[in-house]
Amino acid sequence: MRWSEEQYMEWLEERGETTARKKKKKSKYNNKKTWLDGICFDSRKEASYYNALKILKEAGEIKGFCRQPEFILVEGNAEERAITYKADFIVFHNSEKTEIIDVKGYESEQWKRTYKQFKLKYPQLELKIIKEV
Repeated sequence: MRWSEEQYMEWLEERGETTARKKKKKSKYNNKKTWLDGICFDSRKEASYYNALKILKEAGEIKGFCRQPEFILVEGNAEERAITYKADFIVFHNSEKTEIIDVKGYESEQWKRTYKQFKLKYPQLELKIIKEV
């Protein structure tokens, strides 16, 4: 008799044995992690935007860009850690303009609060949300 993988896993569980394989955890927003240039991106959209930025840099349209710049939203102290926000990209344009980019498929309530905190702390910076790449 041949067992399917599911049948074998059930049999192991009935015996109280642990299985070597764990089920993959499903992403909260159904995004798929994507590898590009040896970098793991949280979504295909983010990887696609990274690719577009690389092309813009090679063409001389932008000076450069960095991945995942971190901003302190609320300072920490001895008792509590600082509250930080990590954007997807920071883009340096030829016109000396700097843009903070966040690639989103869905804007959650948590994101809306983070956005408000960012705008209060850094009103001089432009935070751009990219929904379609």
